[in-house]
Amino acid sequence: MTFLRSALLAALPLNAFAQLGPTAAPYPDSTYQNATEEYTTEDALTNATSPPKYPSPWGEGLGDWDRAYAQARDFVSQLTLLEKVNLTTGVGWQGEKCVGNVGAIPRLGFRALCLQDSPLGVRNADYVSAFPAGVTIASTWDRELFYQRGYDMGSEHRDKGVDIQLGPVVGPIGRAPEGGRNWEGFSPDPSLSGIAVAETVKGIQAAGVMACTKHYIANEQEHFRQGPPPSYLEASLSSNIDDITMHELYLWPFADAVRAGTASIMCSYNQINNSYACQNSYVQNYLLKNELGFQGFILSDWQAQHSGVASALAGLDMTMPGDVVFNSADSFWGTNLTIAVLNGTVPQWRLDDMTTRIVAGWYYVDRASNEAENAPNFSSWTDDTYGFEHYYAQEDYTQINWHYDVRQDHAADIRNQAAKGTVLLKNTGALPLTGKEQLTAVFGSDAGENPWGPNGCADRGCDNGTLAMGWGSGTAEFPYLVTPLEAIKAKVRSNGKSIEGITDDYAYSQINSLANSAAQVDGACIVFANADAGEGYIIVDGNEGDRNNLTLWHNGNDLISNVSSYCPNTIVVMHTVGPVLVDSFYENPNVTAIIWAGIPGQESGNSIVDVLYGDENPGGKSVFTWGRNRGSYGVDLLYEPNNGVLAPQQDFEEGVFIDYRAFDRLDETPIYEFGFGLSYTTFSYSNLNVQNMNAGEYTPTEGNTPSAPVLGSISNNTSDYLFPDYINRIYAYIYPYLNSTNLRQSSADPMYGVNHTYPPGSYDSGPQPYLPAGSRVSPGGNEALYDVLFTVTAEITNTGDVVGDEVPQLYVSLGGPNDPKVVLRNFDRLTIEPGQSKTFVADITRRDLSNWDPSVQNWVVSSYPKTVHVGSSSRKLPLSADLDTSGLVTGGGNGGNGGSSSSGSGPSPTTTYGGGNSASSSPASYTSMGAGYSYHAGQPTTMKTGYWGNHNGGWKHDGDHGNWGPPSYMTKSA
Repeated sequence: MTFLRSALLAALPLNAFAQLGPTAAPYPDSTYQNATEEYTTEDALTNATSPPKYPSPWGEGLGDWDRAYAQARDFVSQLTLLEKVNLTTGVGWQGEKCVGNVGAIPRLGFRALCLQDSPLGVRNADYVSAFPAGVTIASTWDRELFYQRGYDMGSEHRDKGVDIQLGPVVGPIGRAPEGGRNWEGFSPDPSLSGIAVAETVKGIQAAGVMACTKHYIANEQEHFRQGPPPSYLEASLSSNIDDITMHELYLWPFADAVRAGTASIMCSYNQINNSYACQNSYVQNYLLKNELGFQGFILSDWQAQHSGVASALAGLDMTMPGDVVFNSADSFWGTNLTIAVLNGTVPQWRLDDMTTRIVAGWYYVDRASNEAENAPNFSSWTDDTYGFEHYYAQEDYTQINWHYDVRQDHAADIRNQAAKGTVLLKNTGALPLTGKEQLTAVFGSDAGENPWGPNGCADRGCDNGTLAMGWGSGTAEFPYLVTPLEAIKAKVRSNGKSIEGITDDYAYSQINSLANSAAQVDGACIVFANADAGEGYIIVDGNEGDRNNLTLWHNGNDLISNVSSYCPNTIVVMHTVGPVLVDSFYENPNVTAIIWAGIPGQESGNSIVDVLYGDENPGGKSVFTWGRNRGSYGVDLLYEPNNGVLAPQQDFEEGVFIDYRAFDRLDETPIYEFGFGLSYTTFSYSNLNVQNMNAGEYTPTEGNTPSAPVLGSISNNTSDYLFPDYINRIYAYIYPYLNSTNLRQSSADPMYGVNHTYPPGSYDSGPQPYLPAGSRVSPGGNEALYDVLFTVTAEITNTGDVVGDEVPQLYVSLGGPNDPKVVLRNFDRLTIEPGQSKTFVADITRRDLSNWDPSVQNWVVSSYPKTVHVGSSSRKLPLSADLDTSGLVTGGGNGGNGGSSSSGSGPSPTTTYGGGNSASSSPASYTSMGAGYSYHAGQPTTMKTGYWGNHNGGWKHDGDHGNWGPPSYMTKSA
């Protein structure tokens, strides 16, 4: 270490940010201790407050976590206070080789944990795969492929020495179609997202790596989620959500991830009801750890922690990357957490639970048996073989990259996944191509290479060449990128035919000439266009992460118009992060086919060639709705601050009505509906049958937890926590040690010792009541929610001439006046030979038929009539049947309202939790209702007044968020 570095380190206050708060660790809580409502209603969204919920529940080892918890508690019992703090606190940005690293426990041979992006591959590493994005794999509607992709990604993270893969993503779920990171997730439908995330988590963790499901919760846009820019904002955007919408939409897929055993969950940057996610006791303590029975650990997004003691008491278990501002050497935890435990502001049982949850995750996925050589065997900060172990400090020069190739045979899987996720939106006989076309003309920059190379833009922060990955921290390095033009050329040459391509979107003269040449010989013109998006720390073409609109980029509409005006066989292929407006060309008779090819990853060109030429019969289905105009979607992003310098307020007034639910509610006719997708063959649906499974009764969970365990003892001798003489302090590294035996001096906090009252119950370690919707048996909520009430079967017949895949989809109508018309609840992907039939089998669980009732804080089956629908999309449902739920009713007639707590207009029987059996065990009777829906009378077709209103100003900052620590806009993990 240089003398200058030594001098700077000596002068750096150990806890500079401790000066910002009124107690031994910085910042008081931002949940509202005086909140008068137990939950938020739709009519109280503006300036909503999040109620305090304490204490933070301690993990019990529910379900198949029992073994991991027994091992973890034995391990944690051996740890000192400093070692426990080390496990919870990151060492600082660029302090070690991964994007996130916690301290090691050398005494017990426990190396520092490595946390690494991303949800589609290993970020910042070489010789790894670039997988299809979440939105593309979701479009396969294939559980086996969800799992396969998860396992393949997990194995690559494992072999690079990563302990925690920072993925998958179900937040954002996709509230608004322009959301910058929607493509990292799966779908705006909670059931599809829930099934996809569950299988992905299982796959990742079967490979021996901990999954981190993110971003929890209501992280639905890039604008303002971290406060600035604009630089004058004092706090991050608040997503204001009512209790019903939280449960029936945003929390739903997280519950599936918890039930699947996700080892960790990442809390997000935004606020929820005006309390930061990572110190929001309601969403962390009450919803996640209590109601859902989450057994893993909560880690913060990078710089999303805003408090010390408060975040610990509110349920945060690990802080990332450890420093308050990148490379600042200041931490809310580290030394501050050591002090907080010693002075009693964080009880030992809470720290023990934090560390137990972390170590339990390690045991749960059997990390010890899945250790990579030289782990972690790569550096996030340089590709050089030799460099500094501590990159920011430029200390400890050694080998840091081993350049291990961890890709195995994943390229074939990626190609297959991308092809099966391709959605055929229009086809008037143009596809599949025969290979005999005399001239194939390819147009568009999206068909070609990025002139700077596939990795030429950091974190893929540009839109040059074909789009195979969005931008931001949710990316990976391409080992190669097969472009569409490259792959089509190879295919055409193998057939002995001619091909030309123009990748300049604005070379109109040449484009028109080539299109005309193709038309003269009845050739094929293939136009490629895209629309990109990503994370807000990178701005691309004026898009601050979120898209500014739903149009194709690079004047894609003009390109399509020009080509199709000359070529009567124009095939449009779109690589987009979500829906775009296709109204200007989808009815053009010269546009003979339209394909959505998603965000396909490294095998982009090969996968689209497989579909174009019929080697893969397209079976993908759209996971979002294609509207006729932007207004059809109803909801929008907040592009401008609406609360002065205070936290922008984003009221989720639409409730559960997003994407196809909004289209149905607003009586909007989409161009292509949710679940839609064509094939090169045709299918018919018949023989619907519904079997009542006579499930047991639903009983609210009762009883109390055990008391919080205290593991090991902690010395009160502060000299035991001083920096050891043998440690050579690394510059700007976060340590758990004290600088002085005097806690006041060590904290460097002039307000140390000033009283601050934390919410009632914060320190209560005695037995706590289980929530009625919770579980004392297994994670995921009350286990009776997952009882199968009905099993549905239908016959699907391939009526065409070629083998193909069909995705039968099961929807239910919950029947209430404020329920969506239909909601997806199950699906399967079936491969069927021509002329043959297969049986679609799908279960309907109690959860599938339930609404959230805030008044009893539980799921209820309302008395409104329930209908099951089966078909090929959300608007093509030829089979329907009424469900006999007379013995299943557990709630009043409000029937769920997607954002309103008011009761419905139907019958209101007494809320009870008995009777789980139907009156008959025979198959439920039904009447075929033909194509389309059958809706019960009285269901409105327009939004209720106020759903789309704007709320500006009015919120008074009450000061208990503390001072805003400005985020860094350099590359970060999230």
